[in-house]
Amino acid sequence: MVLKQCNVLIKGKFLPPQLIEKIEKSFTAFRLWEANDEAAFLAEMGGKIDMLVTSGNAVMGAPAALIAALPNLRAICSNGVGYDSIDMAAARARNIVVTNTPEVLNACVADFGMALLLDVARRISEADRFTRAGHWQQGRFPLSSKVGGKVCGIVGLGNIGQAMAKRAQAFDMTIHYYNPRSRPDVPYTRHDSLVSLAQQADFLVLTLPGGTATRQIINVEVLQALGPQGYLINIARGSVIDQQALIAALESGQIAGAGLDVFEQEPQVPAALRQCDNVVITPHIASNTTETMAAMADLVFENMLAFAAGKAPLTPVA
Repeated sequence: MVLKQCNVLIKGKFLPPQLIEKIEKSFTAFRLWEANDEAAFLAEMGGKIDMLVTSGNAVMGAPAALIAALPNLRAICSNGVGYDSIDMAAARARNIVVTNTPEVLNACVADFGMALLLDVARRISEADRFTRAGHWQQGRFPLSSKVGGKVCGIVGLGNIGQAMAKRAQAFDMTIHYYNPRSRPDVPYTRHDSLVSLAQQADFLVLTLPGGTATRQIINVEVLQALGPQGYLINIARGSVIDQQALIAALESGQIAGAGLDVFEQEPQVPAALRQCDNVVITPHIASNTTETMAAMADLVFENMLAFAAGKAPLTPVA
């Protein structure tokens, strides 16, 4: 198998270093982020690129303009499970294969979702700031909220959602969910609408895909239904929340708090969210463990090898 016949464009430097190293050892690879003039580079080299390696996050992806600049592109291999930042319509119109990395990150993302839930409920990050600032000497830290016995409402009961449900059950939480289709294979309570789920949930956990179909699906009505004792946890995509409505709900006490790993315009996080004591914010790191990053990188590379060998990819996006 002569892999050097495939020219690979690596979209961004934030891909795992071990993946970039493997690609550059096995293929003729080009680092797009190092081009002094990206447009000039694409004009000169775009027609020679066979594969694009990117990530599904908002910073990278594969917009229609980039796909158009690569007229001989035949495969897009993405390091991540979400692919809403990849223009699937443009890819499908040209029969470009798109792969992602499902399954291998489920456990770590769900772990992180549970960590955010526990953090915001028990006010761990807030208590850390309180202690570091020396306020303990002036009095006791305020009370927090118990997790056990509460309802964990999961929006999107896919692989990550089910992994989250198992973890929440271990903390004696009751599981309710909203999903476009019923899941008779699970013993959880299904709701026909997001508002209904939010009304029952103490913690509303978002594990649904991003994209136009789910854009700002968490809106004013859903936040009102969640109520002043309810918490919102987002390990999905920032686009699924009406961010301004969330800020207003947090500032007014309409909801109790939030744990957010993803945002509307990453890496920008609104000052209003950064200044809220009842919000735990992290920089899109739910899958960022050494083990999961290695597994994702391996799967991206295996998809690339399969494509280069003329075989079916391991994890094509449907």
